[in-house]
Parts: sequence; C-alpha cells; structure tokens
Amino acid sequence: MTVLRKGVLAALAVLTWTLFSAAPAEASKCVAYVDNGAQLVPVGYAPAQAADTVEVTFVGHATFRLTTPAGVIIATDYAGYAGPGPVPTVVTMNHAHETHYTPFPDPAIQHVLRGWNPEGGPAEHDLTVADVYIRNVPTDIRRWGGGLERHGNSIFIFEVADLCIGHLGHLHHKPTQEQLALIGRLDVVLAPVDGTYTLNLLDMIEVLQDLRASLVIPMHYFGGESLRLFLAGMVEAFEIEVSREATMEVSLRTLPREPTVLVLGGP
Repeated sequence: MTVLRKGVLAALAVLTWTLFSAAPAEASKCVAYVDNGAQLVPVGYAPAQAADTVEVTFVGHATFRLTTPAGVIIATDYAGYAGPGPVPTVVTMNHAHETHYTPFPDPAIQHVLRGWNPEGGPAEHDLTVADVYIRNVPTDIRRWGGGLERHGNSIFIFEVADLCIGHLGHLHHKPTQEQLALIGRLDVVLAPVDGTYTLNLLDMIEVLQDLRASLVIPMHYFGGESLRLFLAGMVEAFEIEVSREATMEVSLRTLPREPTVLVLGGP
C-alpha cells in the first residue's frame, strides 16, 4: 500500500472523521483513510476475486478510451473524438482549453460528465454504470488572462475490476492534502506531463511520487522534449517502459510489482 509523506499523513489523520461525510454516496474502494500503521488504506478494500481486465487505449492529447469488462466505453477529456469504434457510453471533459471538451457531444453518448459546473461551484459526479463507479475531485485552473478559476478542472476516478484509475485532467496545481485524501488509493494514473500549460514538471513528478501508483501513463506532452524530461525525473523512483502499441490491458493482478511509467504509443 502507498505510504505518503509525514505532513500528508498528519493531515489525513485529522481528516479521517470528516472524509466519510464528504465521500461519495456510493461505496468506494479507493477513498482512503489512515490506519494505525501509517498506511493509506482504501475504504472497503478487499483483494480481487477475479482477473477482470480493463482495456486502456491512448487516443491522443488527454483522451484515453477505457473499456470495462462489462463493455462500458469511457472517453476522457473528450473534445469530439474518441478513437475508432462504437460511441462511448460515458465521456468526461475539462474546460481549461477547447481541446479538452466540446459544447456539442454526440447525442448518442449516454453520460456526459463535465469537470466544471456551468452554474458555478464545484462539479459533483457520483455515477455507477454497469461495472464502473465514476467520481471526481475538483481542482482549480489558471485563467488565460491571469487569476484563478475555482473548481475549473476535475480529477476523474474510475473504479472498476477492483482497480482505481485516476485521470488528472488539466491539473494546474499540486492537490491539497484534503484533495489527496479524497483521491485516495490509485493503481493507475493518467498524468499530463507537458510542464507548461498544466503543472510544471518538478511539481508533477512530486505529485506522482506522493500518489505512488503502480502504473503512471503520461499524456498531454508536445514533442519528445517534455516527455524526455519527465521520464528523466521519474527514473529514480519508477521503472520506465515504452510501448509502441497504443492499447494495453490491465488488471489488479497484472499491475507491475515496482512503480512503473508506461508510455503508450511511444516512439
């Protein structure tokens, strides 16, 4: 299990009593609490009883196509294109840039989850579709003209096949200690690593080291330089793998034994 830094652990211990009232109504296996051994432990955690796999395809930019064992198709940061194949069942969007959302999603999509609330305040998603439970943790974004937009981005978390998969969206700041607690345990993190439009690389690397997921899949990089710098910063704490294939299958039982960065569709 993930061991967080002492400062985070102290804050999480204080937050333990408040998390249950703030946590999603649906029973989560990823929302976390701190046990007496100073470990981050998911609420309701139980070992997987089946080797169900989730198919993960990197479509490009910040869009991944996730296919669950029950056949639910999810497209992340959907801007109108979700790769070849059937129309997604669920899409998530963020609105820091127009390449992360569309105002005209395909009407055949059953569930359109916006990472911001058009009416103001944080977006709140608590949705179960067949075998996947989807929730979000709102974060703030920088405005083009300066200043801050509260709750303009969401970290979406997909709980499926006993996996906790987190998409960081267009993350602009290091999550607070409370946000880290609400994110909880993540097995797979889909992380933007451009280092400019989103969080700078040094802070992003620190966030990913704090989350300590088994598998990190980079996204939202422009050319090879930002990706190279990111990999160089991760090499001491994570194994590095590059796959020319854009699609992989992952299950709780096939997660790497050592924390690993996997570049999908790499050179």
